[in-house]
Amino acid sequence: MLNISNKPLNKSISLEEYACGKKVFHKRDFVHFNRFLLAFSIILFIILFLPWTQTVTGRGNVTTLQPSQRPQTIQSPIPGRIEKWYVREGDFVKKGDTILFISEIKDDYFDSNLLDRTQQQIDAKTKAVKSYENKVRALDVRVESLRKELNLKTTQTKNKVVQSKLKIQSDSINFEAAKTNLSIAERQYKRAVTLQEEGLAAVKDVEEKKLKLQETQAKIISEENKLLASKNELINAQIELNRIKASYKDKISKAESDKFTAESSQFDTEAQVTKLENSYSNYSRRNELYYIKAPQDGYINKAIKAGIGETFKEGDRLVGIMPANIEMAVETYVKPIDLPLIHLGESVQIQFDGWPSIVFSGWPNASYGTFSGTVVAIENFISENGKYRILIAPDQDDYQWPKALRVGSGAKTMALLEDVPIWFELWRQLNGFPPNYYQPEKTNEKDGKK
Repeated sequence: MLNISNKPLNKSISLEEYACGKKVFHKRDFVHFNRFLLAFSIILFIILFLPWTQTVTGRGNVTTLQPSQRPQTIQSPIPGRIEKWYVREGDFVKKGDTILFISEIKDDYFDSNLLDRTQQQIDAKTKAVKSYENKVRALDVRVESLRKELNLKTTQTKNKVVQSKLKIQSDSINFEAAKTNLSIAERQYKRAVTLQEEGLAAVKDVEEKKLKLQETQAKIISEENKLLASKNELINAQIELNRIKASYKDKISKAESDKFTAESSQFDTEAQVTKLENSYSNYSRRNELYYIKAPQDGYINKAIKAGIGETFKEGDRLVGIMPANIEMAVETYVKPIDLPLIHLGESVQIQFDGWPSIVFSGWPNASYGTFSGTVVAIENFISENGKYRILIAPDQDDYQWPKALRVGSGAKTMALLEDVPIWFELWRQLNGFPPNYYQPEKTNEKDGKK
């Protein structure tokens, strides 16, 4: 009762006279309560010295260990329009199964006989290449024939030059012989005139010698003409030799020019054939892209582009797929201050959302419903949420993770550190200090070996 009156009742009325008052204000109850407080204080003091495992907690979600096993979307490398769906959401597809069929929206590929027409162009250009090859071979034969003919003509003309030189020598000898005969005839004529004047020779002998002198003079003129004619023939033969060389060089040059022109046209046509073959290959490959197929075994999650007749651009997401065969993992995020405490290969306790569990942070052995994992990757660059990403794989030596887990579900993680007294942990938490710097035993052993 509150003693707020000027006439307090507890002085005029004794509560101990009543039965309830006797039970409440009995001295033995104070003794029991004091004993309870003493026992509780002793137990609390003992508890403060019990071991407590420091932990680094994080929040993340379930993912896959391999990047190729994570949920993905299927895009089309070409723009198009949806014509037909072959699956629906939730269906299981195998690698290579057709998911949907699309059609063209670019007018460059509307022709249904595009491949056949391109093949016809390739065939025509290929025949043109063969024609140029034949022309080049024909011109090679022509050049070779002209060179052989040049050699023959040159040899023939050189023979004429040699013959002309020999003829000049022969005519020169005849001319010299005619000069000698003329000199002899002149001496004989003079001797005959002298003998005739002395009366020792007849007039007839003088006339014969004079006739012979005139014949010798005529012959020397003839031999000189022959010599000059032979020299002219030599000059003509040399001119003919130069003309033949110039003429055939011109013909050979023209034939080689035609050959190079044909080769240039051949190479250009071959380039066109290669370009057409590339276009044919691209068209053929583009036709295969009309059928969007599953890249791996999995389940169809969601049709992002739905309906018939809906158009899309190249690279647009069409449908989401979840791989069938996956290795579960957990990606969690820790604060930058806790990152030095995380090491590869360390054990981590995981609590999955939706999975019943009872967790004692400081006593992991007393927790129920948690599963073990091993740190397999630590991100070296901070994430957008200001924390560092840690990838955790299942611990093969512990219980298997629940098969009902799905990628994307939430998870809480606890990385176990050093064992400290509870009083130390309470003092650390009250002061906001980080956990003790922790080095795993395996790392220390390796450092010692080094």
